[in-house]
Amino acid sequence: MSATRVAHWLWGASAAARVARVPLIPLAGAYWALMKLRAARARADAVRLPLPTIAVGNLSVGGTGKTPLAAWIASYCAAHGRTPGILLRGYGGDEPLVHRRLVPQAVVVANPDRVAGAVAARAQGAQVLVLDDAYQLLGVGRDLNIAVVSAESATASPWPLPAGPWREGRDALDRADLIVVTRKSASADAASALADGLVRGRSGGPGGPPICTVRLVVSHLEGMRSGTRQELGVLAGRRVVAAAGIADPESFAQQLGTAGASVQLVAYQDHHAYRQADLERLVRAATGGDYVVVTEKDAVKLRRQWPGSAAEPLVAVLAVHWERNGRALEQAVDAVLASARRP
Repeated sequence: MSATRVAHWLWGASAAARVARVPLIPLAGAYWALMKLRAARARADAVRLPLPTIAVGNLSVGGTGKTPLAAWIASYCAAHGRTPGILLRGYGGDEPLVHRRLVPQAVVVANPDRVAGAVAARAQGAQVLVLDDAYQLLGVGRDLNIAVVSAESATASPWPLPAGPWREGRDALDRADLIVVTRKSASADAASALADGLVRGRSGGPGGPPICTVRLVVSHLEGMRSGTRQELGVLAGRRVVAAAGIADPESFAQQLGTAGASVQLVAYQDHHAYRQADLERLVRAATGGDYVVVTEKDAVKLRRQWPGSAAEPLVAVLAVHWERNGRALEQAVDAVLASARRP
């Protein structure tokens, strides 16, 4: 069992998981105090980047959908005449590749030093910056601060790391200019209830930042090498091997299951580096099923390694479907673009 799946079990709602995480609660308390101290000491004069800046991040570790949301924002900027520069830490090596495929018009820079990354992006023609995974990057200023919270995380352990998935508590949402609740396998009612709860629970009350809800849905499939489009319906009644080295592989398997597929999940650690043994395992699994389906994050690593003699895997393509208040995000991004230099 991968470390990701162990963590998801440990942070789950079962009685066994609640007992297992009890020894971790003192560490969680210490981590919480450290994050509070860090936030309190964050300088009011955070470093300003050389271009208008939109930051996207989350309160929990991985799996919230911040990367597809950041890519959607970058695509929106490009569609409105501004060249986006997407800045990432570069952790794992796969997310820069994903962004380059999702937003080919963007300048993508992976650098833990976001100031240096911003300078490099501007030199390559960027006119507006989108910072992926930057909510806890307190030393860098931003014109729009977007917090992402997943509906799937609503039932997780309420404790911070390592007894739960939380980097910060919900009081950290006071720093947000806009909040986005995402859902993948959770219901629309669950996402709406979470959004309503955030409205009631935030310190700013009803007059606080706008809250949007969005569904991240598999819109269609594409051949990993050929790019041939297939509709999701081809999976109905089929045996599917779902390979996922992401933070929330279970939601990915559930998304494919909604298409009527019988899904066997092969889950790896987030940012997994595929080795020859992994490829051989997937090829063997494929012989017992009708399709191998992978995420875009896995496809960018598997394309060059997949043996030509094996059946081509399909890539699940995610789409962003706004369900509540999506116009508020567009208006917030429009305000940032208004200050961005035109070509």
